[in-house]
Amino acid sequence: MNSIDLTPLYRSSIGYDGLGALIDSALRGSDHSASYPPYNIEVLDDNHYAITLAVAGFDKGELDIHVENNVLTVRGQKGKEETERNYLHQGIANRAFERKFNLAEHVEVTDADLSNGLLRWSSSDQI
Repeated sequence: MNSIDLTPLYRSSIGYDGLGALIDSALRGSDHSASYPPYNIEVLDDNHYAITLAVAGFDKGELDIHVENNVLTVRGQKGKEETERNYLHQGIANRAFERKFNLAEHVEVTDADLSNGLLRWSSSDQI
């Protein structure tokens, strides 16, 4: 996939230099693996947001969450099962994943909670 050349925009706009990297990242992330695990992004009010990620089958100890350089990253890695199972049907994915969310400079992650197979982050806009 080709990158979009935003050089003309940079000649007349100030403060939008991260826009090109954000667009390139979004275009590259459109493959099938980017759809797992599914997630929601909510606007709670003008200054608060929430991201909910469906992580069915993962325990807290199997999830790694961190924020670095305005990118919220969550990784999931299943541990080795103690007993082997014989599934008739296995519809719950147990594969490792990494999901990244680009955050604006003024957005700060303030809370995370794992409940009923849903991992939910809250954030606030610090402007």
